[in-house]
Amino acid sequence: MEDVRDLKALQLDALREVANIGAAHAATALSQMTNRTIMIAVPEVNVRALEEVTDLVGAPDTVIAAVMMHMMGDLTGRTMVLFPEGSARTLCDILLRREPGTTGEFGAMEQSGIKEAGNILASAYLNALSDFMGMMLVPSVPSLVVDLSAAVLTTAYLNFGHDRDFVFCVDTSFRVEGTEPLRGHFLLLPDMPSLRAIFDAIRLP
Repeated sequence: MEDVRDLKALQLDALREVANIGAAHAATALSQMTNRTIMIAVPEVNVRALEEVTDLVGAPDTVIAAVMMHMMGDLTGRTMVLFPEGSARTLCDILLRREPGTTGEFGAMEQSGIKEAGNILASAYLNALSDFMGMMLVPSVPSLVVDLSAAVLTTAYLNFGHDRDFVFCVDTSFRVEGTEPLRGHFLLLPDMPSLRAIFDAIRLP
């Protein structure tokens, strides 16, 4: 199989367009949920090895909130939505309609809010990919882990094994009225048959 990291610019543009459609749907859903205007942009889409993802989320000792889901249906694999700790706290303030800077610990309510936001974001991206490929994609119930980025990604790497090395990374920027932009990442970790299917779908003549 060709190295998917060698995708041409036009192919990455196709993936970025799919991600932009997903981001627009997620922004609408989150805006309705919070009764605030939320815009989501996709600055960059790339493909890299899972062990290289740490470059995206900061130092290994950076605390992140990771919302993880299984991808089922015609394509299979896992998805992860990663929020740096500061973005996760701000997101909780917005979702729970608190004053900025209010969220401290990630208690049950905060965890539920982060999981719901991650679920909305991952589901919107998967729905856009589903429409693009003409395949059925079904996300599982989300789970949440708040830990050091190195621990989260090492666990993911060990769980996925060597046939799931490649990750589609969607940089995600949230802009909410009255607040500083938030940063997050959507990671799609397909298994090998699904990776081939996605690669074939975006292959351009």
